[in-house]
Amino acid sequence: MTEQQLPAWADPSVPPAVLDAQGVSRRGLLRRAGLFGAAFALGGAATPAVAAAGRGHGGDDPRLAYLVGDHHVHSVYSHDAKYTFSQQARAAARYGLDWMVFNEHSNFGHASYGAALEHEEILGARAANPRQLIFQGLEWYIPAAEHCTVFAAPGPHETDLLTRFELAYDGKLLNYTEGAAGAADTARNEAHAVKAVRWLAEQRRTGYVDDVLVFANHPLRLGIDSPHEMRNWRDAAPEIVIGMEGAPGAQGAAIPGLRGATSIRGEYENKPSAQSWAGYPADAYLTYGGFDWATATVGGLWDSMLAEGRLFSVTTNSDNHRTVLDTWKNGDWPAGQNFDNTGRLPDPVHTDTPQPGSDFWPGQFSRTHVGVTRYGYRAVMTGLREGRVWLDHGHLLDGLEIRLRREHGTGRGVTLGGRLRVRKGEKLTLEITVTSASRPNPQGILPQLAHVDVIRGAVRGAVSDRDTWRAPDTRVVRTTDVSGRKGTYTLRIPVAVGDESCYLRLRGSDGNRNGTGYLGASVDPHGPIPHEPGNGDPWADTWFYSNPIFVDVVG
Repeated sequence: MTEQQLPAWADPSVPPAVLDAQGVSRRGLLRRAGLFGAAFALGGAATPAVAAAGRGHGGDDPRLAYLVGDHHVHSVYSHDAKYTFSQQARAAARYGLDWMVFNEHSNFGHASYGAALEHEEILGARAANPRQLIFQGLEWYIPAAEHCTVFAAPGPHETDLLTRFELAYDGKLLNYTEGAAGAADTARNEAHAVKAVRWLAEQRRTGYVDDVLVFANHPLRLGIDSPHEMRNWRDAAPEIVIGMEGAPGAQGAAIPGLRGATSIRGEYENKPSAQSWAGYPADAYLTYGGFDWATATVGGLWDSMLAEGRLFSVTTNSDNHRTVLDTWKNGDWPAGQNFDNTGRLPDPVHTDTPQPGSDFWPGQFSRTHVGVTRYGYRAVMTGLREGRVWLDHGHLLDGLEIRLRREHGTGRGVTLGGRLRVRKGEKLTLEITVTSASRPNPQGILPQLAHVDVIRGAVRGAVSDRDTWRAPDTRVVRTTDVSGRKGTYTLRIPVAVGDESCYLRLRGSDGNRNGTGYLGASVDPHGPIPHEPGNGDPWADTWFYSNPIFVDVVG
């Protein structure tokens, strides 16, 4: 494969004058991390640096640069999408993405024809634009449940792995979709999903592929991903199933006047069905500030998984099928052709009128930021697995750096996804370095962060009820008003170590829409809230979330 080049903003040979405002800002962040130029160079097939010794034992984590990406993008190789591969790749570059995953829907046409055709396009794109990291993936229909992103590191078997997996384990292709409680096939189907992720883990262990990762997509959209299923997937292969979409795509679904009076951000417009897990309340089928209920609810499902003391990451992405207010329509099929016998939709055709759509282009609105020590495919996958992840909507921030360190320590401390081992009574400092937005976002708005919330939860170990979705000891413990603050600034927040282990995670917003959180004001006094149906302008309600840092009390 063609050797990977640095992105333009990270390449010293590219003069600052040719960079846009975003590139200049990101170059400054890279310099502050001490990773500019040769220190950040990495060929796409080389092995990234492993986290510094001591991670998980109180040592220092490395300095990081953050690469922006999207793990959920569709093209003409998905039966329900529209755009060519090159249209999506160009849009991603225009909106500043460093990495992206094409995860096409599973389908017999895709497995038989489309996956191989797309792979040829991906190889060409990697060679033509080595400054962009392009992964091939699959949107897996999980037996008895929803969808997942599955993607592998580039290599000779990346497409074969996905195709073999699709044919052997996809719920839709096998007709293993039944997941209702008590149905005859539910136990078999749930077991097949566990077998599937174990099979992926085995391909990584044997070296058939260098790496492979799985994220659960839009987990509460239909309410069919039960808590016990999510725990089962994670526990079967925790190095493979590493997280879920904290916020779905389709963020433009409720722009006023676009899709109708009942539309909701994320297209979360469903009601419980026979396939849904009965323990979810009706409110779980909505988005909150554009985020899935499982993530947005302080003390909810995500926190209940973190309270077991195990990392489970959140991401955000475009899930781009059809962009809002776009004027391209699907092309017509030639006689005798269809998706099943070609694996590829006809190229779209430009029109003079806006077409239906709920999505934004990759990177236009939703961004997942992954901390890396070097540049390359496996570096991104390592950063995701380590949990060095934060996410924002609407380009709310230019940068975010979070470190937890001992009050009088001299090192860098640990960062997102990390663990700090401490003794009872030690004093810690949470350092939050924010770089405010320095340029208007794609909507022409200069975002302004209004507040930063620190959320703390107790770690109590594995749950006895694997269907629990509550973490009763998790709550917002501090809110800092940062309205009007510009440039780069650091908040230093004292953290007292008690008798038991805990985790800390962050959240913040533009302050435009908030209210009492789902579990009450004592848990979350000013959290994200659902919007009025049909009136969910996403640009007017933007948030950031971070992955947790764990504090392990050892004595």
